[in-house]
Amino acid sequence: MRAVVQRTGPASVKVDDKIVGQIDFGLLILLGIGPDDGVEQSLWMARKCANLRIFPDSQKKMDLSLLDVGGAALVVSQFTLYGDCRKGRRPNFTSAAHPDVAEPLVEDFCNRLSDLGVVVEKGVFGADMAVSLLNDGPVTLVIDSK
Repeated sequence: MRAVVQRTGPASVKVDDKIVGQIDFGLLILLGIGPDDGVEQSLWMARKCANLRIFPDSQKKMDLSLLDVGGAALVVSQFTLYGDCRKGRRPNFTSAAHPDVAEPLVEDFCNRLSDLGVVVEKGVFGADMAVSLLNDGPVTLVIDSK
């Protein structure tokens, strides 16, 4: 499981020019699922995202988590995180999980984040989405469960 996590102010995702998910502040999580991923990786990644100390405290030191600041998560499935660009000019996506595997794990990840106390908004699996955000910091991290 791979995530690109961005600390954000307002963020939203649209499908067909309609907002399907939006948050005031928190984390935008672009989430990719690998073929060997399962519920163990989903739980690990949800805990990691909810507890990352990347929000500023009163001294402006990154020391607070999403749970500490009461932020929300906007989760967008992103199979292209498993794109292999080492050969040629066209990415190869064979390292991404099949949608039959990936979709339930994206849902599981969202449910686990919610169970931890995070308000979760999300995109639409497999849809052509337009994501907007105000990257705060900017703080952007790549997290791999392997």
